[in-house]
Amino acid sequence: MTQFCPHPGSSAFSSLSVSPVVPKISPPPVPSSPPSFGGPVTLNVGGTLYSTTLETLTRFPDSMLGAMFRAGTPISPNLNPQGGGHYFIDRDGKAFRHILNFLRLGRLDLPRGYGETALLRAEADFYQIQPLLDALRELEASRGAPVPTAALLHADVDASPRLVHFSARRGPHHYELSSVQVDTFRANIFCTDPECLGAMQARFGVASEDRAEGGPHFRLEWAPCPAGLPEVEYRRLGLQPLWTGGPGELREVVGTPGFLEEVLRVALEHGFRLDSVFPDPEDLLNSRSLRFVRH
Repeated sequence: MTQFCPHPGSSAFSSLSVSPVVPKISPPPVPSSPPSFGGPVTLNVGGTLYSTTLETLTRFPDSMLGAMFRAGTPISPNLNPQGGGHYFIDRDGKAFRHILNFLRLGRLDLPRGYGETALLRAEADFYQIQPLLDALRELEASRGAPVPTAALLHADVDASPRLVHFSARRGPHHYELSSVQVDTFRANIFCTDPECLGAMQARFGVASEDRAEGGPHFRLEWAPCPAGLPEVEYRRLGLQPLWTGGPGELREVVGTPGFLEEVLRVALEHGFRLDSVFPDPEDLLNSRSLRFVRH
């Protein structure tokens, strides 16, 4: 099972205790009408709904899903707003599509150019589907994928609020002095794995020399435009937003949680494990510093 496991190190954060992140799964108490073989079963995986059958879910009896949906296992559905039963699993909903296809087909069938095999391997490890893990290893070997080497990834982020004053036009000859708080974020990402560093730069749209500094690190600075600040004043102050995602799915990074969520996603895709969180290990997405290691 893949978990974030703290790893003792020599960094400034090695004294911190990091609690493992345990995925949430809600099966338990027996439903009034348990699902039957041949009938549909609906899963809510990380907010994405999938419909399948018990035969598919129990294709590999030794897997976690096989044990979870084995006949006689006491499990109960959460009820969705429409009143239908579904089972909630707190994992990556997008990756589960490929997990389910493997259970249906018995073979690994990924789209051309699929680049999230590390994430899929982590999900297969969580669901304990050994044949899928074996298929992923064969796929990586056929691609000549190098065995991941030991690496370190460090991400720091800091927020600086400031009050901005500007003149707001209220009428033809009437101007009023207004104020609004602007939060400026500064982040530094250090990574000894060039491939992961490149993926991180691509995720945040780092392409110009003013952001990409070369070497094993790069810096970002952004300030979301607050409500009440005119666009012309926002541009005059030289502020700029930060975007993430690919073409057609760009999302603005509004603050620290959105930034660290993307860092965490890329780190897991490249085989890193969370090593330390500062200052509060219990509040990962609102922390100021994350340290990842890969052995």
